[in-house]
Amino acid sequence: MLSLLDLLARLDAGRTSIEAVYDGVASTLDEREPDIRAFAHLDLGGARTAATGAGGPLRGLPIGVKDVFDTADMPSGYGSPIYDGWQPRADASVVTMARRAGAAVLGKTRTTEFAYLNPTVTRNPAAPGHTPGGSSSGSAAAVAAGMVTAAFGTQTAGSVIRPASFCGIAAIKPSYRLLPTVGVKPFSWLLDTVGVFAASVADCAMFLSAISGRELRVDVTDFGAPRIGVVRSGFSAEPSAAMAGAVDRLVRRAAAKGAEIRTVDLSGTVAAADRIHPLIMEYEGALALAHERDHHGAALSAVLAEALARGAATETAAYDAARSVAHTARRRVGELFENVDVLLMPAAPGAPPEGLGSTGVATFNRLWTLIGTPAVAVPGLVDEAGLPLGVQVVAPFGQDRVALAAANWLERLARG
Repeated sequence: MLSLLDLLARLDAGRTSIEAVYDGVASTLDEREPDIRAFAHLDLGGARTAATGAGGPLRGLPIGVKDVFDTADMPSGYGSPIYDGWQPRADASVVTMARRAGAAVLGKTRTTEFAYLNPTVTRNPAAPGHTPGGSSSGSAAAVAAGMVTAAFGTQTAGSVIRPASFCGIAAIKPSYRLLPTVGVKPFSWLLDTVGVFAASVADCAMFLSAISGRELRVDVTDFGAPRIGVVRSGFSAEPSAAMAGAVDRLVRRAAAKGAEIRTVDLSGTVAAADRIHPLIMEYEGALALAHERDHHGAALSAVLAEALARGAATETAAYDAARSVAHTARRRVGELFENVDVLLMPAAPGAPPEGLGSTGVATFNRLWTLIGTPAVAVPGLVDEAGLPLGVQVVAPFGQDRVALAAANWLERLARG
């Protein structure tokens, strides 16, 4: 993988050049992209040109952009044949933010259809033969394969944290609306959240800091031993034995390094909010994609068409009631952090499932998307077969740097 921080340090020290970086990227693309298929559109030449003489905190380093983001210089297909060859007139806001910070867009990474569940062709660089997750599969795979230093994704249920876990990399789903969704094809305006992928938590923090203008960078000395609330119940499914064992081992390591450990259970309104997430997502999806459903219905996959049909059949009163539950839960979530700094739990039920027929499930992710709290995928753990097992750190709303600092501390323990 390409470490954003390492490359910046090497560029600053004169130990590499931006031309050498792109020579390496070109070699990696030649070797790995035909099999991984992370990109829906590539423009290596354009990225090289943009990187030449680039300044800013990102110094011309290459990034990937999920293909639900509009780009003025590359087509945006949204993972659907309906938009084959579609060329927007403007960049999504975060793409402009990244370019202003000095990043060069290498290409558009593959997404599932309209960022829903229908799998794409992208393969998992960290676990051949296993799903890379969804819907930001191309972004996660491009980072994991060493093709880019960072990449944008979106999360409506678990589409940033889960593919990061499956591909063995880091990612952050920031607090709701920390990054703008202007110019991103919407699915659910209450849930859609722009996130970022990178090789490590510290790399994610640097990238997010560079594009957002907020001081979010982290260092090993930032946090000390955090107070950690381990969430062991309240979700709609249980983690695999391997995942549960990996979390327990990490918790023991954290305790040995001075972390204060408590058990936190989800219950009441907070657990109810987890259950109503799909209703909100599908109701809003049916409206966000109403034109496509009315005029291009035959081009929709069966899995998406069925979800939109469920959303269209949902009564508005039920949707409004679900929003009320979510609103109450957002106030109640603060109580979970009364005696802890962050929450720790699996990022996915287990290792990436075998095959490409499913992108996995968002069991441990969708609640935090609905509540809007920051969530960070922490890499470094593996099962007995060597498959990635990601854990997840959640902090209170607006405390993105706390989430990143604690996740950075835990990543060092996870990597041993």
